[in-house]
Amino acid sequence: MRYMLLIYTQEAAPRTPEEFQAGMAGHRALMEETRNRGILLGADPLKPTSTATTVRVRDGKPLITDGPFAETKEQLAGYYMLECKDLDEAINYASKIPLFCAGGNVGGVEVRPVMEFAEIQKQFESMLSEQHA
Repeated sequence: MRYMLLIYTQEAAPRTPEEFQAGMAGHRALMEETRNRGILLGADPLKPTSTATTVRVRDGKPLITDGPFAETKEQLAGYYMLECKDLDEAINYASKIPLFCAGGNVGGVEVRPVMEFAEIQKQFESMLSEQHA
């Protein structure tokens, strides 16, 4: 099953060059490990929230706003997409993701299974059959 590991950190948290280098080394090691196991589907950092654009649709028209969707203490900083055998394996890898902020004491990783399109179709068909029953 595919799992998206969403990395949340505080953009403005201070970090030393040593902390940054240690974090980068941790990411390189994790990417190498998951690549060697054949489960790494993708991993990328995101640019700061100041570069974000949010699009909402109101009355059928796009409403475009500079900045992130929501103001929060922690921001989405990047992701890993892994093909794991189960949630426990995904959690294991999530626990290895370096969090750059304040020596790694701030932030977290949200682990979410990816819903396959076939699952969506199945749910939709089930909902339709229940309505016609």
